[in-house]
Amino acid sequence: MNDVSRHHFSVAGLSALVLGLAACAPEASSREASESAILEQDLDLPAAIIGAGEPPRGEAVLYFADDPTARGYLSVPEGDGPFPAVVLIHEWNGLVDRVRQVADALADEGYVALAADLYHGQTGSNRDENIALMTAARENPDGMIANLDAAVAFLRARPDVTGKVAAMGWCFGGGVALSFALGGENHEGTAIFYGRLVEDPEVLASISHEVYGTFGENDSGPSPDQVERFADALEAAGIPNDLHIYDDVGHGFWLWVDRDPANATAPAADAWIRLKAYLKRVLG
Repeated sequence: MNDVSRHHFSVAGLSALVLGLAACAPEASSREASESAILEQDLDLPAAIIGAGEPPRGEAVLYFADDPTARGYLSVPEGDGPFPAVVLIHEWNGLVDRVRQVADALADEGYVALAADLYHGQTGSNRDENIALMTAARENPDGMIANLDAAVAFLRARPDVTGKVAAMGWCFGGGVALSFALGGENHEGTAIFYGRLVEDPEVLASISHEVYGTFGENDSGPSPDQVERFADALEAAGIPNDLHIYDDVGHGFWLWVDRDPANATAPAADAWIRLKAYLKRVLG
């Protein structure tokens, strides 16, 4: 079986991990003070995912001619470019500001970022609404792929884009990103954050690029066992990959660090560092 990387990060070790400082485990009596001090450090994390993002600064764009209700969000780096590009695929609740803010963070890193809209301009505000929107989208998989094909074409037609594009998504969007790698317009990268996986090497063999994946030990969808089988299938198909399962975190930990900062901050910082390195490898 392929050995998926497993990472355990205590909050006490976060300074050493992210800031490169020498660190020793604090005494138990000082743990709470240490946690508080470390979590207030200027970490290498997008402000968006810790709940401190600024209002989105990009613009709404119509990128999919077949569905004028699908309004994406475009964020562009400063300068003339050309820049590589990233398509962001939202969670089950739709294209909300947190996803727009992550697009802004990627623009700050030098990527033209387009957050796609697979819900025809709609967003959900509770579990029932989210499930209804997600179910309706999954009933038309060809429509989702066509939407993302249009997103890639929109980006490649821009004079400030190099032509290289990666796709990334979370939860519902992570599974869609993998489906897009299997059946959509050819692109250069796929980053999956805890989304539906495929375990058939023959199906995965159609992917033409390295795959990135970030997952949580406490997640059940996908579970660590499912991630291990996905890793085995990628290896059997000859697909290079960078997959990590982080201890003590569950579903949604990366995009919503502020829901559990004590456990999620350190693994989210590591996953962000890995993501930036991955995008540089596949997009240049």
